Amino acid sequence: MELNHEEFVRQALEIIDSAEESGITLRLLGAVAFRIHCPEHRDLQASMHRILTDIDFAAYYKHEKAIDKFFLKGLGFESQTAALTPGLMLGRKIYTDPTDERPHIDIFFDKLNMCHVVSWEKGRLDIDKPTLSLADLMLEKLQIVQINEKDVKDVMMLLREHEIGDSDHEVVNGSYISKIMAKDWGFCYTSTTNLTKIKSLLGEYDALGPEDRQVISTRIDELLDVIEREPKSLGWKLRAKIGTKKQWYNDVEEVERAEHLM
Repeated sequence: MELNHEEFVRQALEIIDSAEESGITLRLLGAVAFRIHCPEHRDLQASMHRILTDIDFAAYYKHEKAIDKFFLKGLGFESQTAALTPGLMLGRKIYTDPTDERPHIDIFFDKLNMCHVVSWEKGRLDIDKPTLSLADLMLEKLQIVQINEKDVKDVMMLLREHEIGDSDHEVVNGSYISKIMAKDWGFCYTSTTNLTKIKSLLGEYDALGPEDRQVISTRIDELLDVIEREPKSLGWKLRAKIGTKKQWYNDVEEVERAEHLM
């Protein structure tokens, strides 16, 4: 079953609106979320000829039972649970369509627990709609240790369309990101390494013109500067002394899912 990107977006938005009528908060992450939040630069995704197979949602764990009822009884999906990190029971469920006519649905409860943890437990799903906030979408990609081309292009697309700021209103909240980085050396190391790598790859994509590259490069530098200037915790400083001699990220059990969400 293959659907075009517009059909994925349509179905995702219908699910969000219908869930809200049942008192359930769902927010998009992954490729569909980036497409919705970056309408002026969708050509970056189009240039990859990406085939979408599922829709990823963030949710609050307190809605788990209601979500089960919504997808199983309301929409006729089937359910399975999944764990991504060995030794951890992660809050994630997968819902599949027995007719194979609809994309399968991934729900991540309270946090994305992969190479590093991106949490939305404290009301962050209420910041934006229909997607996670721009900062959380950025963290979703920056936490990937083995970042790949799809993720690189999603970050480029996001930074081409949105400025770095200190709020969550249509800008990437650098202040929020930097505070997370200042408490976790491992997450900070992975994120800054990825930002530097993405900047170095700007010249490799024909879909980006000179102005596009300059804008993205400047915004990467701005975000790196905000992260650098944020005062670091004692734990961060102690962990920094050990550096990469000790593993700084979680092992992810499902390799294909560890690389990217979609």
